Amino acid sequence: MQSIQNKIVSRIYGRGRGWAFTQNDFKKIASRNAIDIALYRLNKRNTIGRAARGVYYYPEVGKLLGREMPPDTDQLARAIARRYSWRIQITGMSALNYFGLTTQVQGRITYLSDGPNRKFEFAGYSIQFKKTALKESGFKLRETGLIVQAIKALGEERINKDVISAIRDKINPVLFNTILNESQSVTQWIYDVVKEVCRKEEVCEK
Repeated sequence: MQSIQNKIVSRIYGRGRGWAFTQNDFKKIASRNAIDIALYRLNKRNTIGRAARGVYYYPEVGKLLGREMPPDTDQLARAIARRYSWRIQITGMSALNYFGLTTQVQGRITYLSDGPNRKFEFAGYSIQFKKTALKESGFKLRETGLIVQAIKALGEERINKDVISAIRDKINPVLFNTILNESQSVTQWIYDVVKEVCRKEEVCEK
């Protein structure tokens, strides 16, 4: 029979490197206290990283330098949202920052939320949630929301091949079909750009 810690590790490994999580993501496995102990031990062994109190992540390792990379801020935001059962939607500027489409370095990443106004401090930056009526939070896949918000923030006249390539490079091609299906309800010009991002034949040419 698997121990509680092994069950937690199995779930973390199954989600893959870069995944961020809180104790709440394992509440069906064991009691809160048992989960806290297991996560504390895994962090001490450097199996997982700790971004802030109660917020952890499975570290990614950079391919070039072979060093652990900082946690993905979007993953952290979504871990917090799951913890409190909030629906969230990244703002356009934060989406542009995620894809490297702006030179503006953000010390604060902002999300719209149906929860209360809250701010969470991490090393060198913060994630802020602003309560508002959400218009486009229905995407199940986080990548769909990121792409749509980035495209909207840029505007139709600023879309070019470099922009499309920058977005595509951050997206796993396995997700293309799901992204296309989920984004069918957006404005036509935005959907046309999404289709360009998800053109599999261009990926094959790399």
